[in-house]
Amino acid sequence: LPIGLRINLSTASEFVFVGLSDAPEIRLLLFVLFLLIYLATMAGNITLLVAISTDSHLHSPMYFLLGNLSLLDLLCPTITVPKMLAALLLEHKKISFSGCLFQHFSLIAVVGTEIFLLAVMAYDRYVAVCHPLRYPSIMSTKLCAQLAVGTWATGLLNSLLHTSLVFTLSFCGPNKIQQYYCDIPPMLALSCSSTQSRELVVLVVAGVLGSGACVLTVVSYIYILLEILARNSPGIWHKAFSTCGSHLTVVCLFYGTTICTYVRPSFTYSPHRDRVVSMFYGMLTPLLNPIIYSLRNKEVKCALKRVTSQVRRALTRQENLAQPPPSAG
Repeated sequence: LPIGLRINLSTASEFVFVGLSDAPEIRLLLFVLFLLIYLATMAGNITLLVAISTDSHLHSPMYFLLGNLSLLDLLCPTITVPKMLAALLLEHKKISFSGCLFQHFSLIAVVGTEIFLLAVMAYDRYVAVCHPLRYPSIMSTKLCAQLAVGTWATGLLNSLLHTSLVFTLSFCGPNKIQQYYCDIPPMLALSCSSTQSRELVVLVVAGVLGSGACVLTVVSYIYILLEILARNSPGIWHKAFSTCGSHLTVVCLFYGTTICTYVRPSFTYSPHRDRVVSMFYGMLTPLLNPIIYSLRNKEVKCALKRVTSQVRRALTRQENLAQPPPSAG
């Protein structure tokens, strides 16, 4: 065979997840807990998406971007949690090489897109607070669509780079992944190839893109803070906090956990600590995001009430139609 087409027969054809407990009673408890978290995450984000798409009061740039965030928060746990639940309930802990590659690519794409999207949302809040009169013209429908497409495209390209760097390595030794999904640090730890140059590329790319998004977010909020201090008008702090507080909370949760996972050298990799950290951005952050935005945002709360009342009216009409008409005489 030509050099480019040679197959490395020593490469592992499948991997085994060993990141969860082997005790049956603990496995059942974890299964129930993670299933409830997953279902609550799905319900919360789907409800938020329905409210944003159906309520005309939420047809604005901020909520368009929030809708994209909810979609990402639906995808992120869906990529990893069903496989984890199957491992807990059925003890089916194996995953094929191609399945692992697809899971890795999908997860890194979603996580990367969310990092860039949170930076775009910070810029949106900066324009809303610092340039309120020009906000409709600056954050036009066209620009919002371009920014959204740009974040998804950047996330996909970033994931393509990371996945190609990791999965072109040789995996000829142990095939046990010390995690509940296929992620960069545990995959690098399994490789029997030299990983130093690729680790450096991963670290540099993740550092540049991640820090770039983080800097844009921080600078946006510095300008927001300076604008608030310059105005010093009654109620400005409350208004700014209601406008930006939800987003700032989400940013701190997500950026902190993802940077702790990816922007560091592999010799600091700790399976137990990384599993806990990954639970935050992989499961808890998608669960908390719709709660944070709905509890701290009056417009979202009002929209959810309107959607709930519409659903109730629709159900009532269905029940009335299903009832037989009263008999004559």
